[in-house]
Amino acid sequence: MSEGKTPKQSLSERIPLWAMALGVLAVIAVVLVAIGSFGGDTLPERKGPPIEDLAVEKTVLDPGEIHLTVRNAGPDDVTVAQATVNDSYVNFTGGKRPIGRLGEEELKLDYPWIDGNPYAIGLLTSTGVVIPHTIDAAVETPEAGGNFLVSMILIGLYVGIIPVTLGMLALPLLRRGGRRWTSALIAFTVGLLAFLAIDGTLEAMDLAALGPGVFGGNALVFLAAGLAFLVLSGIDSYMKGRRRKSEKAGASAWHLALMVAIGIGLHNFGEGLAIGSAYAVGELALGSALIIGFAIHNTTEGLAIVAPLASQKPRLRSLLGLGLIAGGPAILGALAGGSVSSDEIAAALIGIGVGAILQVVVQLVPAMKDEDGKTFTPVPAGSPATGALALYLTGLR
Repeated sequence: MSEGKTPKQSLSERIPLWAMALGVLAVIAVVLVAIGSFGGDTLPERKGPPIEDLAVEKTVLDPGEIHLTVRNAGPDDVTVAQATVNDSYVNFTGGKRPIGRLGEEELKLDYPWIDGNPYAIGLLTSTGVVIPHTIDAAVETPEAGGNFLVSMILIGLYVGIIPVTLGMLALPLLRRGGRRWTSALIAFTVGLLAFLAIDGTLEAMDLAALGPGVFGGNALVFLAAGLAFLVLSGIDSYMKGRRRKSEKAGASAWHLALMVAIGIGLHNFGEGLAIGSAYAVGELALGSALIIGFAIHNTTEGLAIVAPLASQKPRLRSLLGLGLIAGGPAILGALAGGSVSSDEIAAALIGIGVGAILQVVVQLVPAMKDEDGKTFTPVPAGSPATGALALYLTGLR
């Protein structure tokens, strides 16, 4: 090769990388669409009876009426031909047209139910399959009107914003404790958040088990948690890139406090979601004991938010902002809980909170180090267990 001449580029080298990526994706999409459209015709027909799986996702009781929201969780279309309540055939509307795979339909059963009585419902499909559903104790479903809105806002204030803000009042005490006790309190926060993550995971899995499993059940919980963890990790990386100064332990104090507030806020969203769901179906008694129990439980969360700020002198409005970030989602969760009809969707939302909390734990662990750079000295080593125990005890109601 003579000097001064550049080697000739091949065709693949001359095509921009983004164009090659789009081309590959286009080919994959065309092949998959073709398989989906014409592949079924090349396969042998399935023999045997149709597979019908109809899941009841939501039950609403109005005077003289039972409303059921059902979803087809099976591979074949389902048509509801008849309905029974306590072995008696009843008139109903909806469901007369075939419900396709993953399709949703609302059935209205005409039946003069009696408050407090149990009812066994049977949905008879066009092929003779009976889909059972049980109402343990009939209670009229509260309307999601103005009173519901006010109630959910008050609950969010009582169990979210107010207790979290009260817990943040401990900041002046933290300033006088020194680095050693600040590290211990951050370790306490790690234990607290780890307990929240475990508790949230178990709660989400219980909710997912109640659903039909059509959206993945427990797999959906872990997928939501993983996506939340990755998204928040990306946001965190972006925030670190824009920050000029950072502590050797990891993130800056304000950054840690903000991440803790976000993680706790997403957890409180899940907590509010559970409260709103229970209230919407009449399973929650809004007593003062319950409110006080949640308030005590969430006061420790406010303490966790200000733990990284022990050496700072933040403004009052900044602290109120952190309290709003951490406690405010309880209101949104309560409102959403009253309208979310799918247990699996509710479980996925809680899974998002779990992923956010785990990301915060990853952020806090480096900040547990003391003046000598040690993480598991006696006090910080025992603090995570103390934090988990404190949240467990305050969560007993």
